[in-house]
Amino acid sequence: MNADKIDRLWAPWRIHYVRSNNKTKKCIFCYSQRPRTKKQAILQTRYSLAILNLYPYNNGHMMVCPKRHVKDLAQLKPHEVLDLFAALTRVQKLLVKVLKPHGFNIGINTSMVAGAGIPGHLHIHIVPRWIGDTNFMPVIYQTKVISQSLDQLYTQLRNAESKNSKRT
Repeated sequence: MNADKIDRLWAPWRIHYVRSNNKTKKCIFCYSQRPRTKKQAILQTRYSLAILNLYPYNNGHMMVCPKRHVKDLAQLKPHEVLDLFAALTRVQKLLVKVLKPHGFNIGINTSMVAGAGIPGHLHIHIVPRWIGDTNFMPVIYQTKVISQSLDQLYTQLRNAESKNSKRT
């Protein structure tokens, strides 16, 4: 990569965020539990919520969090832990059904020093992975290509989740 040359990857969907005057300091996970216009929540249980990551590391990147605003696993009550991991399992099965990944990265970052972008509200990242999904783009150009729109993915996941809900 030539230092004199600026590389561009067009991402017109980000203009809304860039221009937004109402960038909130509110917790996005607490906000996600309220009615909203953007398609993001895939499933809700009594104590947990699973949402699409609006700035994904890979196609299908989701976050599962407790509805209660806590920053650490140790703050959860036993029934919340069970519900959180049951929701995580449902999300993983849903992603397998819809996207058919070869594996997953599943992780929790607690605190800024551990890499948590939102350290105040515990959340679990679940990132589908495929053989060959890391190619030259991130290595050479520090750019990740996401192959599906969030709207299309949301529709696929919600349709699959509704079918699962009707069977149980």
